[in-house]
Amino acid sequence: MSEPKVAQKSPYAVNVEKGKTYYWCSCGQSEKQPFCSGAHKGTSFAPVAFVAEETKQVHLCGCKHTAKPPFCDGTHAKLK
Repeated sequence: MSEPKVAQKSPYAVNVEKGKTYYWCSCGQSEKQPFCSGAHKGTSFAPVAFVAEETKQVHLCGCKHTAKPPFCDGTHAKLK
């Protein structure tokens, strides 16, 4: 699997807590979207770890093609 699976063609709006580490799914296979469940094992994909800078709602990429992982950059609007 060299291309990630498109989990959804829109971002995931999630609430994050300041200082907490999150692991965003980059492969699109996780059943816990948008977070990693370990479904990438055996592939070339790995989760993207990030620490929330503040407690707030963020928009995490659902199409897995963002240029700014783990955050949505609007790339889903260009997918076929």
